[in-house]
Amino acid sequence: MVEKTPSVSENTAAIYDMQGEKQERLETDNREDRQPTSTMGMDPESHSSQYDLAATILPSHAQIVDPTLSRRVRRKIDLFFIPLMWVGYGFVYYDKAILGSAILFGMTKDLSLSVVDRSTIPPTTSTARLSWATSIFYFGMLCGLYPLTLTLQRFSLSRVLVPVVILWGVIAMLTAAVTSWRGLFVQRFFLGFVESIIPTTFMGIVSSYYTQQEQALRQSWWFSSTGAWTIIGGALNYGFAQIEGGNLKRWQYIYLLAGALTILFGFACFLIPNSAVSAWFLTPEDRIVAVERLRSGQTGVRCQVLKSAQIKDALTDVKVWIAALMMAAAYTVNGAVSGFGPLIVSTFGYTTLESILFQFPLGGVCFLFILLTGWLSSRIPNIRLLLLVLCCLPVMAGCIMIWKSTWGHRPVVPVIGYMLIGFFGPVVSLIISTGMANVAGATKKSVTAAAIFVAYCVGNIVGPQLVRTQTLERHYPELWLGLVICYCIVIVLAGLLFVSMRRENTRRAQLDLDETQREKWAFRDLTDRENPYFRYVL
Repeated sequence: MVEKTPSVSENTAAIYDMQGEKQERLETDNREDRQPTSTMGMDPESHSSQYDLAATILPSHAQIVDPTLSRRVRRKIDLFFIPLMWVGYGFVYYDKAILGSAILFGMTKDLSLSVVDRSTIPPTTSTARLSWATSIFYFGMLCGLYPLTLTLQRFSLSRVLVPVVILWGVIAMLTAAVTSWRGLFVQRFFLGFVESIIPTTFMGIVSSYYTQQEQALRQSWWFSSTGAWTIIGGALNYGFAQIEGGNLKRWQYIYLLAGALTILFGFACFLIPNSAVSAWFLTPEDRIVAVERLRSGQTGVRCQVLKSAQIKDALTDVKVWIAALMMAAAYTVNGAVSGFGPLIVSTFGYTTLESILFQFPLGGVCFLFILLTGWLSSRIPNIRLLLLVLCCLPVMAGCIMIWKSTWGHRPVVPVIGYMLIGFFGPVVSLIISTGMANVAGATKKSVTAAAIFVAYCVGNIVGPQLVRTQTLERHYPELWLGLVICYCIVIVLAGLLFVSMRRENTRRAQLDLDETQREKWAFRDLTDRENPYFRYVL
């Protein structure tokens, strides 16, 4: 007689009656189950007191989840998180990118961000201060990433996010009160510090609520706001360009709006639950389904205990380093385009307003192809790294077109090249989804997310330094050559990552593992290297 595996609905009441027996059950599981050897030689029994939060509502054995019910729960999660994250990251991107428009509205002159050297013939203009105003934001992010990310793992999400995001909005509004380039440097540093909490939070949310196969599409949904807000921000800035009167400069109005919107988003963060285990917008049965459906991927949900062993695991994992290096190389283009894009386009002979409007097609390419690559990754297994390499090619072509074409008055070729650079968006989105889908363990996921965005900061710091106004007549050769080299590096690293993960998957497939134990390892908060049942997605 075949024993019937209980369904979610049949077990719901029983699970909630077991709270007093739960610890005893977990300890019994550890004593009696025959455990396979961890890939790092660690016994999961040592983790028994620090399980994933999923262990508080689920038994150690898998339950049958009705596919229709699973899709309904996933749709609830999508409807709650995706709009919130899309708007939130849109504010992050808009906040950074408006500097490029602000300099067209007089900020450069008002804050002395450019310096004219009249000792040369003809006089030369240096925008080194503007480059550092762009870069110093990311120094602030570098300083904020690890302390804020680890604080976020240790405490409830909303209790950390709400005050930090509201502070971010206040700092953004204070940009309007800055009167010198020194003050702008200070403001940009602290703005970067508090904003660092957003991308790692969103990466963690996606990896905690969705399966490995679903993550690429969901990461692309919130990251697509990079392109969408290039368009929305351009439209808002175009509107501010029409202001003629008033006591403030046009660039000051932009920052006041950005800060006010961010503060409203900060209050909305009160709604974010700590995990799927306690998600208020799900029913008790929905919560069990939301967690149970993640069991097969072995990635876990959330654990609020910081584990030094997992920090060491992340720091010694070559995959984490490769993903970080790819991000640093790929995002160098953003540091240059977000801070100097409108200025570069204006050198093609276009007016200030026209230069802003040219951000629309750039944002459109970024938005559409982030969504397309995310959708393809969710439909076709192990295609992410291939798509990543393919999306690198238009970026390189665009850089070469801008560099080597004739600029003249309102040229066509460099403008098309500028639009093609928008393919950097799907490249970065795929790096994020690949990096986060291939790590497990709550602390390791936090460290990996922070490492990827540390690299993001490095790329954004380097990018503006490649823009040298003295080389304008030669079409900024250091910038375009540097970006082409960076994307060649991304392609090579993607190949190395593919080979490394495929080889490890092959090795694990040959292990003699007891498949009956797979479901019991899912929520022990093990890293991908500790858990032999984990499989990497390519």
